[in-house]
Amino acid sequence: MKKAVAHLKSSDPVLGALIDRIGPSRIHYRPATFDALVNSIINQQLSGKAAATIYGRLEAALAPKGVEPRGILRLGEAGLRELGVSKQKGSYLLDLAEKTRTRQVDFEALPKLSDAVVLEQLTAIKGIGEWTVHMFLMFALRRPDVLPIGDLGIQNAIQKAYGLEARPKPKQVAELGAKWRPHASYAAWYLWRSLE
Repeated sequence: MKKAVAHLKSSDPVLGALIDRIGPSRIHYRPATFDALVNSIINQQLSGKAAATIYGRLEAALAPKGVEPRGILRLGEAGLRELGVSKQKGSYLLDLAEKTRTRQVDFEALPKLSDAVVLEQLTAIKGIGEWTVHMFLMFALRRPDVLPIGDLGIQNAIQKAYGLEARPKPKQVAELGAKWRPHASYAAWYLWRSLE
């Protein structure tokens, strides 16, 4: 982490000032597991509180085995709806569960795969887009060089920190972020923190 911070501070004085203001990194990671991705899907476009409530109901419904593919498949669309999962998200969870059950997605193998292959495999699942995979790469697989160029929080933080008139487009974020490589994940984390 010290090496990443040193690189970011020396390559970008604006980001360096943010890092000095925010202080040492306290990134919270989660396991790179099926249930972590289920939780990510449930969290899409919901408040943290609402998502936590729904995920808690799912955990309770699948106890004692936990949130695992067979349990979700057993619940089916109707069972997921009873827990508060929307019809659309239910279809995403069922697709994820089926692809995991048939080993099209192998969570044990994901840590050994490149970022590009993880992105390709996971975006083949209904409802999982680039943003969700970027979050999984950063916070579950702990990949150090992920830059979620389409993230509104990142765009807003860049606009504010760099004094831009308008929120930057993804291409502009990628261009600016080129100097953060190979530590873009840490740059993104500090940019998010700068908005708090």
